[in-house]
Amino acid sequence: MEPNDTDDHRDEGSEEHRSLEDDIVAETGERGRNPTVEEVDQRIVDLLSWILDTETRAKIYVYLLANPGSTSEEVAKGTGLYPSTVREALAELHEEDRVTREKRASEGAGNNPYEYTAIQPSELVGGVVDQVQQELNTIFTLDRVLDRDEEEPEPAFEEDVEPVTITVDETAPFDEDETEPAEDSETSADLEFDDDETDIEISEPDEDDDEL
Repeated sequence: MEPNDTDDHRDEGSEEHRSLEDDIVAETGERGRNPTVEEVDQRIVDLLSWILDTETRAKIYVYLLANPGSTSEEVAKGTGLYPSTVREALAELHEEDRVTREKRASEGAGNNPYEYTAIQPSELVGGVVDQVQQELNTIFTLDRVLDRDEEEPEPAFEEDVEPVTITVDETAPFDEDETEPAEDSETSADLEFDDDETDIEISEPDEDDDEL
């Protein structure tokens, strides 16, 4: 009976110990450290996503930092990404010199897969600094150009547009207007000629006057 009692007390003590531990974790906030770590990790991923252009490449880079010398299949399993996506991203990162690769040595025959290793974060950031500096210089240069455009008068822009729009649209109407007056002149000439004929006809009563 006593051994059973001790076992019962041990079970109760273990349950009590677990409950106290849970209370301590709840009071000290140790259990809340996991979201904090995850939040920090997410911030790192977000920062690397900005540096490496995509979150997929950032996840691959972080995995290779923790697991250097991994193959594309191992990276796909470790990150949960599609193997084709991982292979494409690794090829791009290798071309950009952000990861290195070498053939994995194996005794068996066949194609040996590549092992990928990420460069150090200091090297990664060092390469980004130059890129950021170039982008800032481009922005400053663009601001200067925009300031110059605001200072210049607007007719400079209109002069570039007028030869294209106005000259083509106005030539056809002038030709039509020029042809129409020519037709009017011909008709007016006919009218004057008709008037001359009427004058001749009007002169006929003068013969009757002579007979009288």
